[in-house]
Amino acid sequence: MPVYAWKGKAPGGATQSGELTLANKEEVLQYLRKKRIVATEVKEKGGALSFKLPSIKKGVSIRDLVIFTRQFSTMVNAGLPLVQCLDILSKQAESALFRQIVADVMHDVESGSTLAEAMGKRQAAFDNLYVNMVDAGEAGGILDDILARLAGYLEKAEALRRKVKSALTYPTVVLIVALGATTFMLLFIIPTFAKVFADFGGELPLATRVVLGLSNFLKGFWWALIAGIVGIVIGFRRIYKTEAGRMKLDAFFLKMPVFGNILRKASIARFTRTLGTMISSGVPILSALDITARTAGNKVIEQAILMTKASIGEGETIAAPLKESKVFPPMVVQMISVGEETGALDKMLDKIANFYDEEVNVAVDTLTSIIEPIMIVVMGTLVGGMVVAMYMPMFKLINVVSGH
Repeated sequence: MPVYAWKGKAPGGATQSGELTLANKEEVLQYLRKKRIVATEVKEKGGALSFKLPSIKKGVSIRDLVIFTRQFSTMVNAGLPLVQCLDILSKQAESALFRQIVADVMHDVESGSTLAEAMGKRQAAFDNLYVNMVDAGEAGGILDDILARLAGYLEKAEALRRKVKSALTYPTVVLIVALGATTFMLLFIIPTFAKVFADFGGELPLATRVVLGLSNFLKGFWWALIAGIVGIVIGFRRIYKTEAGRMKLDAFFLKMPVFGNILRKASIARFTRTLGTMISSGVPILSALDITARTAGNKVIEQAILMTKASIGEGETIAAPLKESKVFPPMVVQMISVGEETGALDKMLDKIANFYDEEVNVAVDTLTSIIEPIMIVVMGTLVGGMVVAMYMPMFKLINVVSGH
């Protein structure tokens, strides 16, 4: 079995190190965890790769995080020590993964780390926004209030995400069903008619010839079609991973009819709510803008926020660079400007976020009501058009027979 060299902190805060002969790194971590040692580094002797905690591949659900945050806030407000709070929460979390994460945070805090430092090591559960707000709460002695704000923020952000996702999911599912039904008919139903038409003789109607041509193409070159789709998906993903490619695609998404408007409103709601929550929690404005840019979800919006951060560093206001970016509507820029002048920027950002949350809700409801009949018509036209095209030669034959 391989030999692993490890370093870590004991419960008292002292740094320890040693070697263990075990089957894999996970067993080493489990062994150290039982000894209540917080591992900071584990690497195989002779191996080129090192392992530093934490390395958690799976994510934590928003629901688990919201429940944890609200309960944590209540316990801190009641005066319970942090370690005791974390101990209780680690035992009652529904997710086994999240239970382990909270337990690891508890051990770090017990070893002398701050709560923010311990959470900062667990990016799978606690992102930069969460960690920075907890850090501000600890520094200001208002951790319970900050955690309550975080829970509210997470709930609203998740509700907005689900709303946008539902707007995109419905037409996608209906389109897939329509294409699936069309493909099934072209591969299995139309060829049956083709055999019948072969005995008719004479020239078939144009619509029938088109449908038969599509059927023959699909039967003969289905592999090329699948390869083309896979190639497009892979190419799209590779382009989206590049800085320039993502910028162009995100700009295109924002300009799309109907959907672009929803994505823009959702991005503005996310930006204003995130920035407002962080400012009201005492996070420095430059750090807040940096984190907000990384959570914008759109490269165009992200660049506009980073330009704002750079301008503020030179002594300008937030509103001026936002106006120059031409990404944000005039109303948003004007309200932010008023918020800066009155010293109530966090409250103004919250009002903007609430307004655009409602705008997204209305836009999604309107889109759903419009798309539903459109998709039904599209699906009916595809399937019905093929059926009519297949029966046209039969109608022609019946007319010929009845004429005789």
